[in-house]
Amino acid sequence: MDKIKVINIQKRVYANNDEDAMKLRKKLTLNQTFVMNLMSSPGSGKTTMLINTINRLKSQVKIGIIEADVDSDVDAYSILNQTGVTVNQLNSGGMCHIDADMAKQGLDDLNYKEFDFVVIENIGNLICPASYDLGQALNTMILSVPEGDDKPLKYPKMFTKVDCLLVSKVDTLSVFDFDFNKLEERVKKLNPNIKIFPISAKTGQGMDAWCSYLMDHISSFQKGGKANG
Repeated sequence: MDKIKVINIQKRVYANNDEDAMKLRKKLTLNQTFVMNLMSSPGSGKTTMLINTINRLKSQVKIGIIEADVDSDVDAYSILNQTGVTVNQLNSGGMCHIDADMAKQGLDDLNYKEFDFVVIENIGNLICPASYDLGQALNTMILSVPEGDDKPLKYPKMFTKVDCLLVSKVDTLSVFDFDFNKLEERVKKLNPNIKIFPISAKTGQGMDAWCSYLMDHISSFQKGGKANG
């Protein structure tokens, strides 16, 4: 009886995506459009944080948003109605992540050349999005206090891929069993150079520091400096 041949396509899929991402990154860099890939679990406060950030920065840079979801346009309309910036919806057709080609389609449809800063709000989960480069200048992740301080132990890959971690809903620390020091220790073991910001979009805590960090990166990128770090 003949043996069934098993073909491992994962490496090739990632290789193709990395090649697409590299080409996209060159175009974005040439146009000086700073793209941030924003990742988190569902319910982490990603959209609320994004609305707060946009309203703080929109007078300084021209901002466009690509809202990625499996389906629906609820978050896209929330951002549009509360900020007034240009928002496009990107539905994945059931996929748990977007890849570089999908990001390119979204950016082209947005007409990214008109913007200084574009946020791709990725599909909410801590597994799939970590594996796909989107040509971004900055990878940012949100972890909310209610999710717990053990997430770096459960989803290590995500924490190794991001440049910046926003710990959201810190106004609820007194309610949940969350040890910020343990979280920081676990994250730094995986990613020693990561920047960590405790924030609350509700109270404004930490938002000034986060927005200052973001604007420094955008300015550096547009001047030809290194965007990550």
